[in-house]
Amino acid sequence: MKTGLFVLCFLLTTAAFGQSVLTGSPMNADAQPVPFTSHPQRAVQTPMAMEQSVMENSSVHYAQGLRPLWEVAPVSNEIPLGDAARALKKEHESAKKAKFVWNN
Repeated sequence: MKTGLFVLCFLLTTAAFGQSVLTGSPMNADAQPVPFTSHPQRAVQTPMAMEQSVMENSSVHYAQGLRPLWEVAPVSNEIPLGDAARALKKEHESAKKAKFVWNN
């Protein structure tokens, strides 16, 4: 196992050194400035494009009539956050405690 790991590390190390040989020059630690290209027309006004439909077909489907939300939405009985916290506190107080506490 150790020899296989050693061989793997050796091969990866030689591959890393081989990359610098393939480029033709050794690695250079000097800072290389990044040349930025200029874009002189970055804020030019152009006319707007023609309107395009984003739907697959051009037919429009619609329905008539309104239904109130109370007819459609399910009724939810939410518990206030304070009541939920009080219930958790009572549950924590009545929970079974450890008989022996380790202090390391």
